[in-house]
Amino acid sequence: MNLSERKRNRNASWHAAACLLALNLAACGDKPPETANPAPAMKPAPVVPEKKAEPPKEAPSPKAAENAALAAKVKTALAAERGLEALVIDVDAKDGVVSLFGTADNNANRDKAGQVASKVEGVKTVVNKLVIASGS
Repeated sequence: MNLSERKRNRNASWHAAACLLALNLAACGDKPPETANPAPAMKPAPVVPEKKAEPPKEAPSPKAAENAALAAKVKTALAAERGLEALVIDVDAKDGVVSLFGTADNNANRDKAGQVASKVEGVKTVVNKLVIASGS
């Protein structure tokens, strides 16, 4: 075999391999043949998270409503008092016992907040838990 025949054989081998590769790639896009009765495509059921049963919402008890009303009256009285309106004071009330939480800028305003709260109708006792913080 001479040199030109070997080159032709090598080129022919490359051409044959390239044709086979092209045919294989072209076959990848073919659809499978359809049957007479194709089965319908089944979709998976959607996953629905379980809902936890919520207890029925009940109206607040009359006692809870009274406590909330008393706390609101005390908070309103504190906000209306000159010198205390800028302080952040939380009020909790339970059966006539009012607790004050938050900060006061000095002892005088801390004591004043306790006195104002004690004068509100319905207040039996004041628990003054205000702390002194400069810059309050």
